[in-house]
Amino acid sequence: MRAVVIEKPGDPEVMQLVDRPMPKATANHSVMRIHAFGVHRYEALTRAGGSPSVKFPRVIGVEAVGEISEVSANSSLKVGQKVVTLMGGFGREVDGSYQEYALVADENLYPVDYAGDWITLAQYPENFYTALGALKSLKLQSGQTLLVRGGTSAVGLALIQFAKAFGLKVTATTRRKAMLPALTANGADAAVLDTKNQLETDASFDGIVDLVGTVTLTNSIAHLNQGGTVCLVGLLAGEWIVENFNPFTLAGKSLTVFDSTAVDQAMVAEMFSLINKYALSIPIPKVFKLADIQAAHKYVMASRELGQVIVDND
Repeated sequence: MRAVVIEKPGDPEVMQLVDRPMPKATANHSVMRIHAFGVHRYEALTRAGGSPSVKFPRVIGVEAVGEISEVSANSSLKVGQKVVTLMGGFGREVDGSYQEYALVADENLYPVDYAGDWITLAQYPENFYTALGALKSLKLQSGQTLLVRGGTSAVGLALIQFAKAFGLKVTATTRRKAMLPALTANGADAAVLDTKNQLETDASFDGIVDLVGTVTLTNSIAHLNQGGTVCLVGLLAGEWIVENFNPFTLAGKSLTVFDSTAVDQAMVAEMFSLINKYALSIPIPKVFKLADIQAAHKYVMASRELGQVIVDND
């Protein structure tokens, strides 16, 4: 089988397509035939050496969609069953999606009910799971207001889709003025410019999902209605620590964090039920083949297009 192996971190050219033996199922690990997967900017960071916990050589890639090729001795799965996998150390502690077949722990294989093609399916696992988990943490009701801070990201676009399905009034932000019309074209009721970590609006919201990160958190709290919640999810700005944070700004408000590391099968099923019911999707600006993975990384880092870049493994 073909696999993209990184012997040591560096530029996209360190990703080399090689032939590897097929994995074999074990007592609790099944073999997944990977048909497609999304390519993320944070995977490019890992490839470049920005994830200290990742040891090389490694096949990276945190999510994949495909089918069961060989079941483990103790599995309830069936050969040919449609599954997705995400997180669970995939592409970090163990070899991930940048290959044709992967050995995956049964507990990290999630059967899905979805009738679309593999490329379309590949937009969903990490993006929509993160979006749904963050949105549910806010406990908003139909008719309430939501701010998606970082709305042009793939997770931000998925959040807009779910929020509208839940009957929320959605405002999304961007740091680029030229992208404001694209946010409303992709479902947001309103779009707001985020300039130097300050929103260019006086409006406040019942709930906020902040995908930009710690650098905008204080300003997000300032735009939150009493009784509302800010959910910190992303770190698009690349900063982990909140500097000079005054906790009393949270008086009458709440702060939470959603981390998609621990995946729940019930929420995966709920996610695809909503996707199927409302025909939810985000743009797929470009599709690459596995042999073109270097070009895919370069595109992801340079592109200003909205949506999720996909690798087609077929």
